[in-house]
Amino acid sequence: MKISVEEQYKYVKLTLPDGSKAEGQAVLLHACCAPCSSAVLERLGSFFKITIIYYNPNITEEKEYLHRLTELKTFIKKITTKYPINIIDARYNPKEFFAISKGLEKEKERGKRCFECYKLRLEETAKVAKENNFDFFTTTLTLSPYKKTDWLNEIGKELSEKYQTSYLYSDFKKKNGYKRSLELSSIYNLYR
Repeated sequence: MKISVEEQYKYVKLTLPDGSKAEGQAVLLHACCAPCSSAVLERLGSFFKITIIYYNPNITEEKEYLHRLTELKTFIKKITTKYPINIIDARYNPKEFFAISKGLEKEKERGKRCFECYKLRLEETAKVAKENNFDFFTTTLTLSPYKKTDWLNEIGKELSEKYQTSYLYSDFKKKNGYKRSLELSSIYNLYR
């Protein structure tokens, strides 16, 4: 599903489909790491009340998982945003990733295994967003040039309908988002 740049950015410009303003609304932001979160938080942090959900069962080594989580927590204490940023550590359970990738072990990067991994992480985000009455859910994954934004937005749309909660369409790599994440990673000395 191809989402137009206008559709993606009308949210970032804070105009919702019904014409209302998004200022101060609550967004549950799935985050994979501090570097990808950096540019997204910089863009959204002046407008939204952000809670980060750190749910990444695809990180199969616990030491790496915890290192990225610690780096993310450290970073959100340093970045200046209009509203405080909260964080939810959903859980460390790589068995969930192994279950969805069974039979797909030989898939190349950006193949069907990645689609299933995106869906796994976004589904958990959508569930938590619904359970906690967030206005939106979205993901930092669209910042990466290595992730398929169309797939992520397609999954977000489907989960939005399934859980009756709003998905914030994004392509955070646009307008030099990925480049900005590299700059912020250097400024804050973030672990990549």
